[in-house]
Amino acid sequence: MSESILNASRVELDRAAVVRWRNGVFLVFLATGLTFSSWAARLPRVRDELGATTGQMGLVVLAMAIGSIVGLVASSHVLARFGSQRTMAFFFALLGAGMVAAGMGVELVSYPLLAAGMVLAGLGMGTTDVAMNLNGAVAERALGRTVMPLFHAFFSFGTMGGAGIGALAELLGVGVGPQMAVLAVVLVAAVLVGVRWTQHENSLDTRAEADEPASTARDRLAVWRQPATILIGLIVLGMALAEGSANDWVALAMVDGHQTSNAVGGAGLVVFVTAMTVGRVAGVWVLDRFGRVPVLRATALVASVGLATTIFSPWTSLAFVGIALWGLGSSLGFPVGMSAAADDPRQAAARVSAVATIGYVAFLVGPPVIGFLGEQVGILHALLVVLVLVALVAFVAPAAREQSLER
Repeated sequence: MSESILNASRVELDRAAVVRWRNGVFLVFLATGLTFSSWAARLPRVRDELGATTGQMGLVVLAMAIGSIVGLVASSHVLARFGSQRTMAFFFALLGAGMVAAGMGVELVSYPLLAAGMVLAGLGMGTTDVAMNLNGAVAERALGRTVMPLFHAFFSFGTMGGAGIGALAELLGVGVGPQMAVLAVVLVAAVLVGVRWTQHENSLDTRAEADEPASTARDRLAVWRQPATILIGLIVLGMALAEGSANDWVALAMVDGHQTSNAVGGAGLVVFVTAMTVGRVAGVWVLDRFGRVPVLRATALVASVGLATTIFSPWTSLAFVGIALWGLGSSLGFPVGMSAAADDPRQAAARVSAVATIGYVAFLVGPPVIGFLGEQVGILHALLVVLVLVALVAFVAPAAREQSLER
């Protein structure tokens, strides 16, 4: 594709329309993070209302994970049939409905209703995640500059806001059911508005691309065998595991590994999340200035140094420096992987779906594996597995190189 043809394909989208598109995607990312986090913040209340054991709460989390994996795996076929706009609108509404059902399950002490709500919420979230990443990647192309890390920063802002809403609801004694019902109504309405601001992912297609036959289910499954998909998936796998293991284990690693108090351990997670959010905001400029491959290699090095420092530091203060480097270095792998997966418009939906599935499997399966290893060798030494996979990102980073405009 020549640059002149690519530019011609953007003529119909003026600057205001593209900025509005970007803002619509911002809103979807923000609302998705807020919805999930506002529920997660109430899990202690959910446990108390149900009188559930830790094992039973694990099954609640598993129900959402099952729905998410189904949504991720099926998303390429859904996107091929309905497009990213309708997929975002419908499946975010499904996420909201699932959260309402789960909240009512808590209020009625109904495990079947809670489980059904969690599966629906997971299905909605997994599918919405792929759709918003695909639509965001195309919006990034329309803007002509890096913006995907900022989309993911808005997800982080949403998780912070959702945690705050959950904490406030707990303080005020608001039930889980009423909280989720009100949030669902507000956020679904906001997302429907945001989706109206976006454009279809084929908005930038040239005439030649538009005339190509639609992909078949076999074509969409074939991307799993492509070296580019596998290598980009390894990038996302390593960085998603770095993020997921920190979210689940960094506080405990500080308490058990460095003998800190629970409060100090919790502060470690705050440092990690803050550093990751800063990295995503700053990453927009850094990626435009230096390009994907050098930045991925540098961030993999930073994350590796951070993990090694956290694991081996004899001092708590130095371990906190390590956590900050860990968060900063882990911040860009997932969003850059999404952008790279969407570089080829003809295979964007299938590749984004495949890469997102790999990433979320790392999020969901990786931390329990780290926990199992931690039982055997200690949580700090178990994190060496994460260190190895993060270091691997530096070697496979060329797979994310920006595609040439000449095709």
